[in-house]
Amino acid sequence: MPRAPVNGIEIEYESLGDPSGEPLLLVMGLGGQLVLWPDSFCKALVERGYHVIRYDNRDVGLSTKFTDVEHDPPVAAMGKAAAGEPVRAPYLMQDIAADGAGLLDALELERAHVVGASMGGMIAQTLAIAFPDRVQTLTSIMSTTGDRSLPGPKPEAMQILLRPTPQSVEEAIEGALAATRIIGSPGHLNEDWVRESTTRSWERDPSRDGLARQLVAIMASGSRRAALESLRTPTLVIHGESDPLVPVECGRDTLSAIPGAKGLFIAGMGHDLPAAFHETLIDAIHDLASDHPIG
Repeated sequence: MPRAPVNGIEIEYESLGDPSGEPLLLVMGLGGQLVLWPDSFCKALVERGYHVIRYDNRDVGLSTKFTDVEHDPPVAAMGKAAAGEPVRAPYLMQDIAADGAGLLDALELERAHVVGASMGGMIAQTLAIAFPDRVQTLTSIMSTTGDRSLPGPKPEAMQILLRPTPQSVEEAIEGALAATRIIGSPGHLNEDWVRESTTRSWERDPSRDGLARQLVAIMASGSRRAALESLRTPTLVIHGESDPLVPVECGRDTLSAIPGAKGLFIAGMGHDLPAAFHETLIDAIHDLASDHPIG
């Protein structure tokens, strides 16, 4: 896969489909490598005519790591954020969002449809706020405005974010399976997909230290709600009604914050992208992009 120089770092990315198609940028969530966007999901978007770009955010996968940057530990950062105190972070959501804009620059793309999942939704929102001329449409999936008054993860879901770093691919797979059983869509666990995607991630880069730094960045970046209220980007908010990690109230808050946004709330969907919901998700993304084509 190619790597692009962006904002003084390097971002690993993959370009799929016909480059003459409308660009669609996929932004993955906390600690997730680009391969966590299922190949079948990406293929279906390509078949709709999109030029799909998926990439590793800074600090994960094969993009630049920030191993030497000091920051508050995640638990301390959560406490400080809850108390309204400043959090010492290695970077902010604004910096990660600027990487997405920089990748578009590197690929000589003026605008793109931007789709983000979980923390990727936070990044996509920030990208639309900070670089509105680069985002043709915004799709925020299982994400949040960051408003501190919103309900947080269920305790068992929060523990997933703080679990120890696996020391082998076998431990990584078992941890991913356990996590998916807790936060995934009930009745839709695909063990083969979890094993395959976890193995691919491990083979690309087994380190997980970047997850903690990204989590601290979320805590330090605060709420986007006020800025989202001024957003004029055509927006779709998608959220599972069975999400224990980012509760559905967070999606409803995002929908209410963004003027003119459309919402899709899916019964039985948790905090993942199971194949059972791919067609529904892709239809909704395509409908939004078709209504607002890149001219």
